[in-house]
Amino acid sequence: MAATVVPEDAPDRGALILDRLFADASRRRCVTHVEHVPARVGTRVPWPVWADPVLVSRLRAAGIDEPWSHQALAAEHAHGGGSVVLATGTASGKSLGYLMPVLSDLLAQASARALYLAPTKALANDQLRAVRALNLTGVRAATYDGDTPASERDWVRAHATFVLTNPDMLHRGVLPSHRRWAAFLRGLRYVVVDECHGYRGVFGSHVAQILRRLRRVAARYGSTPVFVLASATVSDPGRSAGRLTGLDVEVVEDDASPRGATRFVLYEPPLITPWQPPAPPEPSRPRPYPAGRHPAGTQPAGSEQPAVQSTPSMQPRRSAVSAVVAPAPAGMGPAGQGESSIHGHAGASVRRSATAEASDLLADLVADGVRTLVFVRSRRAAEVVAQSARRALSDVSRDLVDRVAAYRAGYLPEERRALEADLRSGRLLGVAATNALELGVDVTGLDAAIITGYPGTLASLWQQAGRAGRNGQGAVAVLVARDDPLDTYLVHHQEALFGRPVEATVLDPDNPYVLGPHLECAAAELPLTEADLDLFGPVARTTVDDLVRRGRLRRRPAGWYWTHRHRPDVDIRGVGGAPVRIVEASTGRLLGTVDAATSHSTVHCGAVYLHQGSFYVVIEFDLDVAVAFVEADTPDWTTWARERTDIRVLDVARSRTVGEVALHLGTVEVSSQVVAYQRRQIVTGRVVGEEPLDLPARHLRTRAVWYTVTDGLLAEAEIDEDDVPGAVHAAEHAAIGILPLFATCDRWDIGGVSTALHPDTGRTTVFVYDGHPGGAGFAERGFLRGEPWLRATRDVIAACECAAGCPSCVQSPKCGNGNEPLDKPAARRLLEAVLRRLDPVGAGRDTSS
Repeated sequence: MAATVVPEDAPDRGALILDRLFADASRRRCVTHVEHVPARVGTRVPWPVWADPVLVSRLRAAGIDEPWSHQALAAEHAHGGGSVVLATGTASGKSLGYLMPVLSDLLAQASARALYLAPTKALANDQLRAVRALNLTGVRAATYDGDTPASERDWVRAHATFVLTNPDMLHRGVLPSHRRWAAFLRGLRYVVVDECHGYRGVFGSHVAQILRRLRRVAARYGSTPVFVLASATVSDPGRSAGRLTGLDVEVVEDDASPRGATRFVLYEPPLITPWQPPAPPEPSRPRPYPAGRHPAGTQPAGSEQPAVQSTPSMQPRRSAVSAVVAPAPAGMGPAGQGESSIHGHAGASVRRSATAEASDLLADLVADGVRTLVFVRSRRAAEVVAQSARRALSDVSRDLVDRVAAYRAGYLPEERRALEADLRSGRLLGVAATNALELGVDVTGLDAAIITGYPGTLASLWQQAGRAGRNGQGAVAVLVARDDPLDTYLVHHQEALFGRPVEATVLDPDNPYVLGPHLECAAAELPLTEADLDLFGPVARTTVDDLVRRGRLRRRPAGWYWTHRHRPDVDIRGVGGAPVRIVEASTGRLLGTVDAATSHSTVHCGAVYLHQGSFYVVIEFDLDVAVAFVEADTPDWTTWARERTDIRVLDVARSRTVGEVALHLGTVEVSSQVVAYQRRQIVTGRVVGEEPLDLPARHLRTRAVWYTVTDGLLAEAEIDEDDVPGAVHAAEHAAIGILPLFATCDRWDIGGVSTALHPDTGRTTVFVYDGHPGGAGFAERGFLRGEPWLRATRDVIAACECAAGCPSCVQSPKCGNGNEPLDKPAARRLLEAVLRRLDPVGAGRDTSS
């Protein structure tokens, strides 16, 4: 075995960037911790004896003299006929681990076929480029996705030996038309599932059932493909991969690739003082929240909403920076305010937004010639960061302005391809991107990664940080904290980031809301048989019986048949229907798309829409045809949608009662409706108007965890009747912000409702629910870890230095009622009283220090 050493100058590159970036004392004061991730040598091994010699020669010509040992080990497992998951770090060369056996077999057998599944089109196109660059005439590789012209699809089905697609196209385009794919399926030898750690929650459960449908259809054509999965470093990758595929999977997780030194910076933006309104009349006594409190016994309308209402998505790609997603206005003024723009109590100190800080960091890095990728949480934020950085760079060099761009979903295919090419070539020095560029796109030579807000999981955090330094050089990664309880907690508790194992990928293929529709799809593809039920899991039999009772399937001697002429309609990403098209009214030009689930918040009539640095205002939103018509404008305000939410308890699965506190897990129905929007000035955040909206309500049946408290406990916590709504509302916001620390989820995957008196419980109640039909397991993790979850919630409130509540503790970036009412001191007293019942030993232990 030969050892490869990282270049000696790699660590110095990161140190130089760090010194220049934080040369200013005021910026250095925002750094809470710098973690040094040391360089690592790599271990190479000889090429496998079975590897095709032409392939090996092409790889050597591309600069790969020998594979790393983990690549060779995974390739040996796959070539030997065993399914395998390769779970190693970012930029560890996982693609070579599956390309060795796949391409060798395609070159050796003319009838062999392989299928590659990627979570994004960008990654599939990147892999296609890499395969074609090897110039292997015996391998006919092609993408098959929504961007593939109809004229090319027949060629792909008939002639391609290596088809690169995504789970959506497999679900909607390949499996329903399997007879047209008969030759391909008959020769199917390998199925590659790239970036499989991204298939989690409800989306992951859908993908698991799609893979079972693929295995079933392939078996009917006589093939039993080997599954090769590539994953970021996760906890227990074998179990996760096994649940995803339904197979026993070998695990390769010892990373033998070299790595340059990385300096990982935790950065908390500074406090600022927001706009001051005219002084109101002096109140009789100070209150911790504005007037207009809800009377006891009513639900505050400010209950926090999930990113998606009726059929949410698992993708962590939407956030409050979207032009009109409740609640934070996305600033575009000179200060570049964005994610947590000024929306707190008048005169209270809030932190400068993470997007504003990221914009400044990006501009400084680009000015120094540092190739930088900024990850943001929303499409809107990508536009904001790129535009703010370009504006700052215009004072330095006009040439640099054109070397910064935004990259996000919703762009047209040709726009995305051009941006990807410019980023790879180095023409672009700085890119602000959503997590579409988190997953595997091979961009070498990047020097820095800026992560704007904790992305929800450690796996995603390390994926994004690993985009920098991909050619073995030293690099810098910066986590810029949002004004959010979890971000605040993490930048002051570095051990929660650097001392923890990466999470396991959580998915539940047996979720009946997922399994039932896929059994319908399977029956529509080929009649279901008794033998098929084992493939679909232990609850398939009862689910099939239920579908028969409901008239969805019909039993015949040969099996179960789909009863309708139309195909089952299953939305695997939970986006609630077809994307809404954004059309410029004056020209008919298609600007982009937005998913249906967030369209009520983002493209309602009057909403501000931002596309590639240009502002538009929605003049008409046609729900029937899923089109939002816009016209170009330059408003000095942005829009903020307001939502109303109700929740109903349908059943209680598990409960635990300790004195005056009861903790429950069960099924609920959440009803939400966008009822109005506010116009807020960009620079000051001041509300300049509110308009009602007439949009239909959306309903979500899901799982929730909730706790109830008695009037006696409220009295013990010294919470007056008038203060109850503010106390429970603040406690709800903080609990939602902290739950991702205990469950593999994102704040945008969950929602909450708090009420002083709920009709179904008869008590003061705080709900936190999964933002996905049928649930995704997040609420259950909250129930199982109730004491540490609520203790961390109490701790983050106690540790925050603000007096009346801020986005770092109890204000929410997606509150549908503008963060009113909120009572931070009362929320802390409430949680302390709750913990004295649930966790009397640890109640007084403060984990915030």
